[in-house]
Amino acid sequence: MLEGPDVVVEEAGSGPEVIDRVRQKGVDLVILDLQIRNMGAMAITLEMRNDESFGAADPVAVLMLLDRRPDVFIARRSGVEGFVIKPLDPQRLRNAVRALLRGESYEDETFLPATVRAQ
Repeated sequence: MLEGPDVVVEEAGSGPEVIDRVRQKGVDLVILDLQIRNMGAMAITLEMRNDESFGAADPVAVLMLLDRRPDVFIARRSGVEGFVIKPLDPQRLRNAVRALLRGESYEDETFLPATVRAQ
């Protein structure tokens, strides 16, 4: 969904591998699924933010892929710049990635509850 002439996508197999790659520098954006084998997206993001806070790593934007709307709380608490709620569609994912690479935030509003107003 994301690869193109100006984008290089790398996969990491575990949370510690993600953190190691970010510490090595050269990463512009990290996309994390909420559930990852041995270290979830929230733990990875908090570790990255901790590293950034004392200069062990450069700040890197994080896009979290959420399983359901209630997971938005987890995403916001962990300090991600954006989130997309599954099921994923290519356009929403690309929009989120573009926004984060521009230094903006992105919050998927696809499954927001309807607002009801009384007259």
